Amino acid sequence: MDQFIIEGGKALHGYITPGGNKNEALPCVCATLLVGAPVTLRNLPRIRDVNVLLDILCSLGATVEELDSPNEVRIDASNLYSSSPDSKLCSQIRASILLAGPLLARMQNLLLPPPGGDVIGRRRVDTHFSGFQSLGATFSVDESYELHAPNGLTGADILFDEASVTATENVVMAAVLAKGTTILRNVASEPHVQGLCRMLISMGAHINGVGSNTLIIEGTDSLHGCDYTIGPDYLEVGSMMGLAACTNSDITIRGAGRDDLRMVRMVFEKLGVHAEDVGVDDLRISPNQELIIRQDLHGSIPRIDDAPWPAFPTDLMSIAIVTATQSAGTVLFFEKMYEGRMFFVDHLIGMGAKIILCDPHRVVVVGPSALYGSRVESPDVRAGMALVIAALAAKGQTTIGNIRQIDRGYERLDEKLRALGASIERVHA
Repeated sequence: MDQFIIEGGKALHGYITPGGNKNEALPCVCATLLVGAPVTLRNLPRIRDVNVLLDILCSLGATVEELDSPNEVRIDASNLYSSSPDSKLCSQIRASILLAGPLLARMQNLLLPPPGGDVIGRRRVDTHFSGFQSLGATFSVDESYELHAPNGLTGADILFDEASVTATENVVMAAVLAKGTTILRNVASEPHVQGLCRMLISMGAHINGVGSNTLIIEGTDSLHGCDYTIGPDYLEVGSMMGLAACTNSDITIRGAGRDDLRMVRMVFEKLGVHAEDVGVDDLRISPNQELIIRQDLHGSIPRIDDAPWPAFPTDLMSIAIVTATQSAGTVLFFEKMYEGRMFFVDHLIGMGAKIILCDPHRVVVVGPSALYGSRVESPDVRAGMALVIAALAAKGQTTIGNIRQIDRGYERLDEKLRALGASIERVHA
């Protein structure tokens, strides 16, 4: 198993380009199963989750061809011969659940093993299956999920019981090939959901309301291939903002996708981190910023919490927490979505951070804290990145184990950081 060996305490400098949005790439890869024609995906991040998902598609009969670079692939699902994804591969990634919608719509049945992924708390799949059921599918749940729609799917007016991102993506992919009109209410509207909808529209789907909490889908008999470019990963951009602040670095993020960063920038401003607009779509985080946590009115301790788009994303809570350890003041973080995400703070406490774990959903951070090198393990993608940031800010050497979790969400992270001047090495343990 690979590890990162990091020597911290060094300011970084330079330019960095974020990879394609992981959470957009995964449903877009699955959407290629909807059509019996080649689909070209560009700016595809070749992270572990994407590579495993491509392996799953190949095991079902699709072909994957790299074009001018590994980040440009052509997927042809013309000759699918199976709707039963490999259980071993599915157990490695959470995104395997996104195979359900397109396979159900295209093949009218599937046997899907339970997905794997991060251990950050329970992740419901009820909304997915109630949506499929409303479209006319039947399902049973045992060791695997079995779904059938022998007569195809039929449009319906569906109210989601939660604004789930993956459920929205799954049901949208199923509905584009359903007969008649589907209205989806209380859907997620994150940038990656919008990106999937734009790709489906370029394949011939009829979707109205993209970017809102209600989608109206007119089903069609068939779709066609397309050439689609995945947008920048705003979660990686947020991670680099935190990295620059914690290490007192001068980093410019190219092609940052500023339109998707308004709430992220607002929250980092609360922590004293200012990002400057540069050029058409770049962001610069300059050094020597006065990192002071901005108090609420009357000197009250501020609270940072997560919620569905356009609120602050849960996947950046870990990054914001480690950033707060380097800012002067006190702040409460309230993680509402997952009951296991906060437990990584034990590693930060072991490195010298002043953090109180109030309960599984809330932590209080008092900063700034001098951090020191340690030996830690990455429990999930975003916590792993937070530990990388802490290690680069810390005095001394840090060893981070289980970095396959980090590789699931960040492409060539060590190479990108070395290009900025970081002392980080990948070693095999």
